[in-house]
Amino acid sequence: MNPSPTGEAARLSDLLRSLLFYPAFYGITVGMALFIPLVLVLPRGATLRWCSWWAAGQRWCMRWIMGVKVVVEGPMPTRPVLVAMKHESFFEAIDLPVLFRFPVVFAKVELLRLPLWGKAGLRYGLIPVERDQGARALRAMVAAARASVGEGRHLVIFPEGTRVPHGGPAPLQAGFAGLYKLIGLPVVPVAVNSGPLYHRWIKRSGTLIYRFGAEIPPGLPRDEVEARVQAAINALNG
Repeated sequence: MNPSPTGEAARLSDLLRSLLFYPAFYGITVGMALFIPLVLVLPRGATLRWCSWWAAGQRWCMRWIMGVKVVVEGPMPTRPVLVAMKHESFFEAIDLPVLFRFPVVFAKVELLRLPLWGKAGLRYGLIPVERDQGARALRAMVAAARASVGEGRHLVIFPEGTRVPHGGPAPLQAGFAGLYKLIGLPVVPVAVNSGPLYHRWIKRSGTLIYRFGAEIPPGLPRDEVEARVQAAINALNG
């Protein structure tokens, strides 16, 4: 078995892989975007599958071009839950329809205002997060979340609210505790170590880990649930 490249050889390999990754993945992205107008007039199932295929395209490019192996540790939820996931790069945001079956994601409202992509995201079921709209926005998110749970779909939130560099924990956004209280679902925290591999222009080969933590029951005090989520989603920071 040949040893893995180190030092300059590894950096050169990553550079060459990255030069192939970008045209491959963004070529897939642009090509699929051309079909959005058609997808939007077909039954909703077409939008769900279209999003899953796009996510699978990224996963394929990462595995076979960048040499990134994705590993899942811990038990994955089998019933609708609120998944609280660490957010280190765009990878996990795009990869969610591969990791779960048609998950519903709380997303920044600005993303849903993008031409074409925004309409596809809304039809898929992304829930817009409008932080400056207060209680009204929270009620709308809760109503949308409950409807999605009724369809048997997982809810996914990035409780820190934005991408955080690997190794750098950030405080949880206040909206997370509100959603946890009002939706009344168990929380499954997920740590991820995508930052060192994906969150840069020159991406790196290696092993990308999703680590699923123990399920946290509904109804806990805010301080307790936030502390447990914070510890679990940062479990791979070492």
